[in-house]
Amino acid sequence: MNLCWWSDKDTDISCCILKCNVNPRPSYKIPQKRQSCKECNDDVLIAKALENYSDKWKKQETNFKKFRSLLSNKCHAVSKAVVTQNNTPLGSNVIYDGERRKPLHVTQALFNILAKEQPFGNATWESCAVVGNGGILANSSCGEEINSAQFVIRCNLPPLDKGYEKDVGNKTNLVTANPSILHEKYSGLMERRRPFVESLRPYGQALLLLPAFSYGHNTPVSLRAFYTLEDFGSNSPLPVFLNPDYLRRLSKFWRERGLNSVRPSTGLIVASLALEICSNVHLYGFWPFSKHPYDSQAITNHYYDNRESKKNVHSMPTEFEYLLKLHNQGVIRIHLGKCQPTHS
Repeated sequence: MNLCWWSDKDTDISCCILKCNVNPRPSYKIPQKRQSCKECNDDVLIAKALENYSDKWKKQETNFKKFRSLLSNKCHAVSKAVVTQNNTPLGSNVIYDGERRKPLHVTQALFNILAKEQPFGNATWESCAVVGNGGILANSSCGEEINSAQFVIRCNLPPLDKGYEKDVGNKTNLVTANPSILHEKYSGLMERRRPFVESLRPYGQALLLLPAFSYGHNTPVSLRAFYTLEDFGSNSPLPVFLNPDYLRRLSKFWRERGLNSVRPSTGLIVASLALEICSNVHLYGFWPFSKHPYDSQAITNHYYDNRESKKNVHSMPTEFEYLLKLHNQGVIRIHLGKCQPTHS
């Protein structure tokens, strides 16, 4: 007999589902396709998420200020999120957040290309849209609403053309780029580099946030991206480097709140950043499940492809659970489903 079990401790991520793949007595009906335990698990997680989600959202100013204060006191995004000449002086060492035993000495050449000042300054944007790449954005008609935000953050160089504008918009103030993308799409910038520059045109003069100092192998390709844009990229995004000290502080902040993933995902990093620099934070494309929350139809992993994320590194459903708590507390707003037109 194939039994599945249920543990209250495991209802958030990993559990075998009650009655999953169980057939207690012979059946002479036409065989039906059974759900796998993973499918059952997703169904339970989706049901749990929807039970805790309300689209009738109202900002709770007291909760927002309290959480923002905690985050700012621990992480200091305004002064530490980006590596600058002020927070990383000449002759100091950069400590990789993923390889702490291999510091990088700040030479004159490296110091010269660091941002002279923190790009966020002391400014606070009134409204910020943080756009994840989840398949839930497909056919959402959220592009106009996203574009209406004062500051728009995007993750990992997502496509904005080919008809995606209606669902995801095209305004961009900050976009991240994982070095793995530079290797996979542009041969690590070891060959022709102009295609890389041309592909960044849709982002205008946004900040390009590179995690150059997470691991030692990220540094050379990130520096090549910087020099490529310096050489070829007039009117292109401005490359800046994500500060490993900020990442360490941010990881500790979320661990202290019970989130024990190996590393925060890019989505969680930029959502956390937005909470420090924006008065009103709206999340789009944050839905880590393979079925749509409202019609249960299958959706792709991203709005532009179905490539899987690194599940052994990031725990997307668990991260979403924590973000959902902030939604329910009126701290951030998570948008699921279709967006309403802002004007006719």
